[in-house]
Amino acid sequence: MENHRFENRNAQAITMSADIYFPQGFDPARTYPAVVVTHPGGGVKEQTAGLYARHLADSGVIAVAFDASYQGESGGMPRQLENPAIRTEDVSAVIDYLTTLPYVDAQRIGAMGICAGGGYTVNAAINDPRIRAVATVSAVNIGQMFRQGWDNTQAVSVAQALLKMGADSRTQHAGQDEAAALPLAPLSAEEAPNAELREAWEYYRTARCAHPRSPSLMTVRSLNQLVTYDAYQFADLFLTQPLLMVAGSDAGSKWMSEDLMQRAATEDKQLHIVAGANHMSLYDVPVYVEQAVSSLTAFFQRTL
Repeated sequence: MENHRFENRNAQAITMSADIYFPQGFDPARTYPAVVVTHPGGGVKEQTAGLYARHLADSGVIAVAFDASYQGESGGMPRQLENPAIRTEDVSAVIDYLTTLPYVDAQRIGAMGICAGGGYTVNAAINDPRIRAVATVSAVNIGQMFRQGWDNTQAVSVAQALLKMGADSRTQHAGQDEAAALPLAPLSAEEAPNAELREAWEYYRTARCAHPRSPSLMTVRSLNQLVTYDAYQFADLFLTQPLLMVAGSDAGSKWMSEDLMQRAATEDKQLHIVAGANHMSLYDVPVYVEQAVSSLTAFFQRTL
């Protein structure tokens, strides 16, 4: 594995940080297919994105886990900005860079993402036909989540209040580098609304997978972009690449994968349900990750 730094030409000359994982026996004189792996909201490349990238590299592809702009080791102010347009462009910025590497076959680049990273990856594939195959694990269309809630039962009045909260924060912190933030994972076990999201607290806030550069926060101002965002917009017209979605049978977020299965234009699409898994267990629980990786490996070997 090597750490690379490169300019994101779509976002204010931000320098991106990405870990590139190479297959065993890597030969820089050859060319290889590559897969870009996008981390969840509030996460960093060293967590579940890096885990999946390592597994994918073991299957013979070059795999790239990167930090989003404004997050982790990548540049940008204010820190922890979660602007979905920029998050989507980040995926294409990584592809821009990959096309400059002599050992990457630019005609065989795929992308996958976990949680909100899955939604951003889908949106990138809709926009960027250089992505030849797209996959997700525990996909979250983050705009749907803020509008409709984790389990698709939230009243629209909640989303309207979130829009106002975001707008008020923009006014309060106008012209400042620091901005108010809110948690993307519960700050304590007691704050979790259910057992599944208690695992989000455990994953991000305890020794299970806490990382010093992953506060699992986002700026409040991000709400203005997130609440009105649809990661799957125009999927019925432009998502024509092969598509694999992996979701847990017990995941509260599974409905967002099912929604894209209905909306995607491609006829080459599959929803792989992992029995017994919930949203968070697909991040790092070996028995479930192994099943996800098996499907992902077969998918990318076939499509790339």
